[in-house]
Amino acid sequence: MAKFTPQAEMPLGDQLKVRREKLADLVSSGNDPFTITKYPVDIYSTELKEKFADLAAEENSGVTVHLAGRMMSKRIMGKASFAHLRDGKGDIQIFVKRDELGDDAYAAFKKLDIGDVVGCAGEVFRTKTGELSVRVSELTLLAKALLPLPEKFHGLTDTEIRYRQRYVDLIVNPEVKDTFVKRSMILRELRRFLDGKGFLEVDTPILTPFEIGASARPFYTHHNTLDLDMVLRIETELYLKRLIVGGMDRVYEVGRIFRNEGMDQTHNPEFTSIELYQAYTDFRGMMDLVEEMMKTVAMNVCGTLQITYQGKDIDLGHWERMTMVEAVKKYSGVDFAAISSDEEAIAIAKEKNVELPEIPTKGAILAEFFDAFVEENLIQPTFIYDYPVEVSPLAKRKPGDPGMTERFEYFINATEFGNAFSELNDPIDQKGRFEKQVADRKSLDPSCRAQVDYDYITALEYGLPPTGGLGFGVDRLVMLLTDSASIRDVLLFPTMKPLD
Repeated sequence: MAKFTPQAEMPLGDQLKVRREKLADLVSSGNDPFTITKYPVDIYSTELKEKFADLAAEENSGVTVHLAGRMMSKRIMGKASFAHLRDGKGDIQIFVKRDELGDDAYAAFKKLDIGDVVGCAGEVFRTKTGELSVRVSELTLLAKALLPLPEKFHGLTDTEIRYRQRYVDLIVNPEVKDTFVKRSMILRELRRFLDGKGFLEVDTPILTPFEIGASARPFYTHHNTLDLDMVLRIETELYLKRLIVGGMDRVYEVGRIFRNEGMDQTHNPEFTSIELYQAYTDFRGMMDLVEEMMKTVAMNVCGTLQITYQGKDIDLGHWERMTMVEAVKKYSGVDFAAISSDEEAIAIAKEKNVELPEIPTKGAILAEFFDAFVEENLIQPTFIYDYPVEVSPLAKRKPGDPGMTERFEYFINATEFGNAFSELNDPIDQKGRFEKQVADRKSLDPSCRAQVDYDYITALEYGLPPTGGLGFGVDRLVMLLTDSASIRDVLLFPTMKPLD
């Protein structure tokens, strides 16, 4: 595509004044663009290029089309001009000639600014230089851009501004739109995969009546009619498992989750997760499902299982499986299978300079060793399973080893991507764990408002069948499959601190 020189630059204040004066002139002459309600678009740029791919240089098609888009460049050459429009699919060149458009319409075209939204009708042809174009016979200003596009129209590179003004980012950086088109594809493929496995998509409440005892901190709000403090959900798990109790054997939810915690490259206070639950299977069934799902989605979205993420080659076709004890032994040299007491684990943690958890039990210290020595090494897809019960309050205990649970997490590029259990369905055990979890939270933070969800315990008392459950972050998966370095790159409107 030809590169056109943008309009001559002038100080921003002058540009703003000139654009508003142009709008005022349009309004006074009865040509207010903001009164136009529609335009008969019948083709997009990419479709047009595909349809007329065989059109030869200097050949006319004899076909008239209607296009609309944002003018991204303009080159005035006396009685004839070229411009480029950017529509919802891509860019297309238009050719505007005074003799064909008419004197008044051509004069109005010359007054247009970069960023204006226009509609045009005309014949498709190919220029002598080989660029497919539209010879405009009718042109309509559909929206006046009162602010100029940034950085001489060559793109917006300041990431802070890009995240704050995503609308501008999408206009001037077409590859950004590609990321979000791919995000939509990923969500569609995830739903298609789960629907094909017999799962039913459901919706559960975002506003919940109280804070549960989990470690994630919630956002609070207030329901005026009920005069009740409420919490934005930190997970969808407990409601979904109520549905399993009710006989809906395979359910999932694509849900917005809210956690009042830190922000970094992989964390945003609100994010999208998928949680799914399947009756009559266990965490190993979930492990098999994850591997098949990841391979299917990657192949359908990327066309390959060998992807590159931030310069690293990732093979989604091969998945390693290790217990947490095996992984800690491999990367730290410490064999927790040989440790018999909390005191011994505390001593080894001090020897290895591993930070002690708030409640320093052997299981909790094992998890700290994993964080300290293992996670950074898990570049290729890896399942880590058999987690300590101290860090797994909703997972079923491992038969023969009640200090461990049937739980796994899976890691890629040293990042946790998902979490799964054989779900705890013993209401007595679950009640005890919930009460301990809440008590531990309140002992560390007396102002904590966490409560035990006794209604969930009641649900379990009606009988939860053996169930496998999985939760994973959609945003991290999108980051992986679009090679995006930050979660902010895959959220259209990430959380930002106000400028004031």
